[in-house]
Amino acid sequence: MASHRKPRTSVLTSPGGRRTAAGLTSAALASVTLLSQSADAAPRAPRPSIEEVKQQVDGLYRQAEVATQKYNAAKERADHQRTTVDGLLDAAAKRAQKMNDTRRELGTFASAQYRTGGMNPTAQLMLAKDPQQFFDRSHLMERLTSRQQQAVSDYQEQAAAAARQRAEAGRSLERLQTSQASLKASKQSVQQKLAEARQLLSRLTVQEKARLAELERKKEAAAKRKAEEEARRQQERERQQQHDSGTAGGGTAGGDTGGSTGGGGSTGGTQSTKAEKALAFARAQIGKPYVWGATGPSSYDCSGLTQAAWKAAGVDLPRTTWDQVKVGQRVATSDLHPGDLVFFFDDISHVGMYIGGGKMIHAPHPGADVREESIYYMPIYGSVRPG
Repeated sequence: MASHRKPRTSVLTSPGGRRTAAGLTSAALASVTLLSQSADAAPRAPRPSIEEVKQQVDGLYRQAEVATQKYNAAKERADHQRTTVDGLLDAAAKRAQKMNDTRRELGTFASAQYRTGGMNPTAQLMLAKDPQQFFDRSHLMERLTSRQQQAVSDYQEQAAAAARQRAEAGRSLERLQTSQASLKASKQSVQQKLAEARQLLSRLTVQEKARLAELERKKEAAAKRKAEEEARRQQERERQQQHDSGTAGGGTAGGDTGGSTGGGGSTGGTQSTKAEKALAFARAQIGKPYVWGATGPSSYDCSGLTQAAWKAAGVDLPRTTWDQVKVGQRVATSDLHPGDLVFFFDDISHVGMYIGGGKMIHAPHPGADVREESIYYMPIYGSVRPG
């Protein structure tokens, strides 16, 4: 009977094994739980405040404007180089046509000599694919008539000119390719900055967007109050000037001073007329969207708007803010006249057109339309008077 009983040790091993497995499973579950709790307890990055989001978005818009000005400059260079290349290619085509005409004339001479006496050295010269190798043989030139000599000389000059044009076209093409590469890089930079700004804004809740809009309204209100204060100070200065002029020279002198506010004399009148035309154009664009790199007529970026407005007044301005700030007479903020250009930020990445009363017309940034706004909404770099 004893031989049919299972060893005690076997009976204990199996339950022991199960208990060991169960223990390992429990330990593993406990470890997973602890790890999970640890992961949940890991610190998360704090959500940025609305003020911080606004600062980041404004910064990205500024970076996009800088990249836009780089794009505008690269596009201007590329357009100029493309025009140069097209002109060189047209000239080369005309030069090739002249060379063909001269070659045909040389062939006519050679054919006539062949008919009259066979293929002599002169005919070989005329029919050669590369006449240059024969030109060094001056004794052959002596056998040619003056007309033939002129034809050969013309061909030689045209061949040299064609070689120069081909070389210049090659250099211009290289410059064009460089400008196009810069254009592409600037475009990608603009798109990247704008995408980052959109991404930041898309993460905001409805309440956060409302808070952001409130911050924007407060900033605009503060800039408007500053513009109104400046307008009152300007009016007071003008009244004081009129009073001083009237005291010094009577009513006639006062009338003269009032008429010379735009700069004095006929030159001031011409400048004032141009400024009025530029302002009339700018006002007509109010409500049109900002689009980076655009120069109208349906959309504009900041420098595209000022360029188009002054062009309507007969004044050609460069394309970028960096070049526009160099054109015309520099003026102090306190001496601004309607039509003057006001530039903003240390990097001169934005520009607007002054309309008086501390306000301007400008194309603000992507997502906004051309509008009137206080010049004190952004830090002023400086101002110029075109014309």
